Amino acid sequence: MNKPASGTINIQDPFFYQLRKDSKTVHVYLISGKRLTGIIRRFDRYAVVLENHGQEQLVYKHAIASIAPLSGFAGKNGQDEAEY
Repeated sequence: MNKPASGTINIQDPFFYQLRKDSKTVHVYLISGKRLTGIIRRFDRYAVVLENHGQEQLVYKHAIASIAPLSGFAGKNGQDEAEY
């Protein structure tokens, strides 16, 4: 299988960048079943820094099952879309 000429496609960076830019509160669900809640402060290829009540927590991406913004993202018409 051939790779695209521009390299690999990264869908995480725009998602995390928008959440960080908007300072949206998110739920981070870990593969262990635990839920973390906070604001994404920083992220890189391997980890996410989540802030909650003034304390930062480093979460490795390989431990994350899913991430959901509390109020959803703005849809085409500018209104928030509900998370289901």
